[in-house]
Amino acid sequence: MPLINVKVIEGVFTEAQKAEIVQKLTDAMVGIEGENMRSLTLVILEEVKSGDWGIGEAGDDRGREGRGRWHATRLTGFKLAHP
Repeated sequence: MPLINVKVIEGVFTEAQKAEIVQKLTDAMVGIEGENMRSLTLVILEEVKSGDWGIGEAGDDRGREGRGRWHATRLTGFKLAHP
């Protein structure tokens, strides 16, 4: 059973857009493996609050130390433009 886990920023996509994401990802699996995958493909769309994520290893200035720790630049107030 294919499991596709997608995380998006909370409040960016409408309910219709989220449904379209699920449909198109399911269609992609069907296109690869055949129609029998449609009823077996599970798509989880999880919304993440703005500010609860980061991009890259940019680091921060809060004094975190030690190798292996994840450092990220937090983007607040980030909005994606809808076409």
